[in-house]
Amino acid sequence: MTPDFKQKLEQLPRKPGVYLYKDKTGTVIYVGKAKILRNRVRSYFNKGRTEGIKTFRLISRIDDLETIVTDSEMEALILEMNLIKEYKPRYNVSLKDDKSFPYIRITKEEFPRIFPTRKIIKDGSRYFGPYTDVRQMRGLLKHINKIFSIRSCRFPINAATVAAKKHKVCLDSHIKKCDGPCEGLVSQTEYAKMIDQVVNFINGRDKLVVRALMENMRFLAQKQRFEDAARIRDRIKFIENFQVRQKVITDDFKDRDVIAVTVEDESACGMIFKIREGKIIGRNHFFLDGVMQDAYAEVVSAFVKQYYLKADFVPREIFLPVAIAGQEQVQQWLCEIAGHNVHLLTPQKGEKAKLVTMGNKNAKLLLQEMLLRKERFKNKAPHAVEALKRDLFLDKLPRRIEAFDISNIQGTDPVASMVCFVDGVAKKSDYRKFKIRSGNTPDDFRMMKEAITRRYSGSLSKSMPWPDLILIDGGKGQLNAAVAALKEIGKEDMAIISLAKRLDEVFMPGETESYYLPRTSSALKLVQKLRDESHRFAITFHRSLRRKRTATSELEKVEGIGPAKRKALIKFFGSVDAIRQASVDDLTLVDGMNRELSLRVWDYFNIER
Repeated sequence: MTPDFKQKLEQLPRKPGVYLYKDKTGTVIYVGKAKILRNRVRSYFNKGRTEGIKTFRLISRIDDLETIVTDSEMEALILEMNLIKEYKPRYNVSLKDDKSFPYIRITKEEFPRIFPTRKIIKDGSRYFGPYTDVRQMRGLLKHINKIFSIRSCRFPINAATVAAKKHKVCLDSHIKKCDGPCEGLVSQTEYAKMIDQVVNFINGRDKLVVRALMENMRFLAQKQRFEDAARIRDRIKFIENFQVRQKVITDDFKDRDVIAVTVEDESACGMIFKIREGKIIGRNHFFLDGVMQDAYAEVVSAFVKQYYLKADFVPREIFLPVAIAGQEQVQQWLCEIAGHNVHLLTPQKGEKAKLVTMGNKNAKLLLQEMLLRKERFKNKAPHAVEALKRDLFLDKLPRRIEAFDISNIQGTDPVASMVCFVDGVAKKSDYRKFKIRSGNTPDDFRMMKEAITRRYSGSLSKSMPWPDLILIDGGKGQLNAAVAALKEIGKEDMAIISLAKRLDEVFMPGETESYYLPRTSSALKLVQKLRDESHRFAITFHRSLRRKRTATSELEKVEGIGPAKRKALIKFFGSVDAIRQASVDDLTLVDGMNRELSLRVWDYFNIER
């Protein structure tokens, strides 16, 4: 703990507020609220504190602290939730990013439009969602379009455009799907009333919608507008048929949400069953991040607060699986945002407890399904790997591929490289390079045979996994040399191919003709990537050896510079050019180099030459 941090702990106020812990990079890693900041924050660093693994990890990474004082604990609660939503701290339980989930948007216009969107624009529009079940949202929009005469055009319609007659009614108006606000056929007041009915329908308040439609139908009938009244009658029947298909859960016809949360290891799923007027109208589920051996009640509390922070509707009753910490404050906050009384309840028996149990079972199934998908994805090979197996008629998926290349200039400084790709991705920790030992003659076939032998026999064969496929950079000659090496060490059953540079021809053992992978195949791109990487790795190693050899041979001519000092100079400067450009003072910085030796080296490169 740094002196600055200790000072901050000493100066903490005895007031409510929010505290933010940061790591060495300045990233917010935890956000918490406190009734008394001084007591809460200092409690983390008490020696007698009993720590869970999450708290232990958190404390070990705290490098800085920031506090925000609020006027009340309620303000601290709201600020904490907003900061968690903004920063997504590593050690807070938080809803996973829901940007991919769609919303229903009601635009802020004189004659609003209603449509699905995945982008929230803060222009005063109203948003309902997010909908984790896209089919449910589309079905809801389909029913809205059948029941209500909402415009679908994108024209900017207002009193001025109507007066100027800028737009004319479209087909929707002629087939009675739109009331024609563009020509002033419906007033802004009437249209607004219809939007209010849509909002009630989205929120599952079907009875209120039917009641309003019934009043309108009677009014139209009294005015002898029987065709209009008949259309509203048909809409009421449509809603009633829609209600019949909904499952009745309770007979008290109350609005309530049933919260369910299930936790497994460090994963969690939260689910909300929306019950309106006694019927289930839908469910939403969210997966949670930052769950690390937290108490179950804490996970439930975090889920409830973050969900209702952006919920479009808060019912009067919310069923919880367990009582949560600070339940009174959370309940008070929900009352404020809902504009009516909200009760957080934990049913223990009867039908209400069965609802919570049903929710938990569904949440558990979803979590297990998500974990199973993760496991499948983890074990699933990329498409390029599967395409390579298909195109080369291999017996097994080439999940681990090792590629070899040779680099030399007329036999000097010969090297071989081996690169490794696992599931189509380079695994650089398994790259290997070989200095060729069997002579300095330009025989690429012999060099390839040596590299294959050394990789698949001896210590390397015991310390590294066997590949599913070997790729040789070269033509038929290099392939035959590699196959001969495998036969000599008893590994002739290994899958091996070669890829020639000129036309990207693939050669396979026992085949007289080359084979061409489809130009559009991802398999070809994968083997090209492997071939190019093995070539890059080989030539980089070859150049580094050549530079060192050149430097060493030059330095051998300097009197008094032995092997140890040559090695030290090369290590310090990296190349002959750098040594040539170095000053006497620079040369004396190298271990073992005095001023006299440094002058000899400088004279050799700058005078004698």
